[in-house]
Amino acid sequence: MNATPNGVLPKTIRGRCARVLSYVTAVTRVDPAQVRAGAVPERPGFVTRLLNELVEQGWLVEADPAAGLVRERAAPAARRQDLLLRWNRARGPFDADAWLDAKLAGDRVAERPAGERPRERLLESGVGLLSNADLLAVLIRSGRPGESAITAGDKLSRAFADRLTALPHAGREELKALSCAVNITAYCAILAGIELGRRVAVAAEAEPAAQITGTASAVNFCRRRFARLAADGVQEEFHLVTLDTRHHVIGTHRVTVGTLDASLVHPREVFRPAIRDAAAAVLLVHNHPSGDPTPSPEDHAVTRRMEAAGRTVGIDVLDHVIVARSGCFSVRAGAR
Repeated sequence: MNATPNGVLPKTIRGRCARVLSYVTAVTRVDPAQVRAGAVPERPGFVTRLLNELVEQGWLVEADPAAGLVRERAAPAARRQDLLLRWNRARGPFDADAWLDAKLAGDRVAERPAGERPRERLLESGVGLLSNADLLAVLIRSGRPGESAITAGDKLSRAFADRLTALPHAGREELKALSCAVNITAYCAILAGIELGRRVAVAAEAEPAAQITGTASAVNFCRRRFARLAADGVQEEFHLVTLDTRHHVIGTHRVTVGTLDASLVHPREVFRPAIRDAAAAVLLVHNHPSGDPTPSPEDHAVTRRMEAAGRTVGIDVLDHVIVARSGCFSVRAGAR
């Protein structure tokens, strides 16, 4: 679309793009032939390039006009000009102004609000909330003219959405063909990140399962397992540790992020992972970003509510451990 060498869309073209977008965002099905035929007063080649870009970014997907079904992959650009398209609901709502702003900014991560940058969100909310596309963007680290690391991560994530296990075996040229931002450094970072994650998983499986035998073991386990949360957590997070009949740890699950309140932490959300793990008992865990693990009245209220719910479903709540920079606190024992 006549972008400058650094990928930035000239402001003089914004109006032309806006005319096309105003039409295609107003319809459920997008017929490229109809748009080129005069539905929008714009050159056919310009319209085709804009629609192709929306398809490449996952905003528009190929649709079956008879059955209304979205196919898994968009057709090659050579055939796409005759295909009926539809908006991809799984991609979320399309904001034309934001899309044009991103084009004007040249798709640079630095131009995005901090809340949309993967690294900032990782530091603020934790790595667990990042999507596969976000994680890949962090590993890719920096983009290329006209394509940011975020766009590159999104492209790779969509390409391997149904075959994530194939990503470690993808060659550099395959990833480079998907995104120009995957240079040698980015390719090595992706493979190293995957391999490190694999080794961590193998080491975790080889470790004997921790056993909770009382308050001391519960606090010690939480101190080790949630050390990052205690030291770096900037929001309150509520976690659940599931235990088997001998009180060996089955797994840990993050339940909520935000201010802990008895009216907001619903037993249904808390005990769903426990039921899924076939747990016999659980530990409740949350952090105090202030650094002081002393429980608040709300903490005690949450504990009482979860204990009552646990009795109803037949799952024991062994303890509620609060982790913070200055230590851990057992609500059950009333001590650190």
